[in-house]
Amino acid sequence: MTIQHPLPASGGARTRLRRYWWVAGVAIAALVVVILAPLASSHPDGLERVAEDKEFLDTAKGARWEWLPDYSVPGLSGDASTVLAGLIGVAIVFALMVLAGRMLSRRSQ
Repeated sequence: MTIQHPLPASGGARTRLRRYWWVAGVAIAALVVVILAPLASSHPDGLERVAEDKEFLDTAKGARWEWLPDYSVPGLSGDASTVLAGLIGVAIVFALMVLAGRMLSRRSQ
């Protein structure tokens, strides 16, 4: 009885297969952002709602700087701004995952 492995035996084919999975994962995440970001609620989140209800929202200090204030890209408006902010977020998370993966793989060698 022979057991077949799901991954190809050669290193090059295995690397390509892994790369396709990464690309598919990022594409799915980007598709989710494009479809769902315009449907996001404009109502305040839980913490902001409590601050409004308890009347201390106006005393809060804002961040000194924000990359994407209120999940939008400065200079753009509407759904395009929200979608672009989400895609930037996907790209940042992807880059951090790749960086962490490379650092961990070097450490294990």
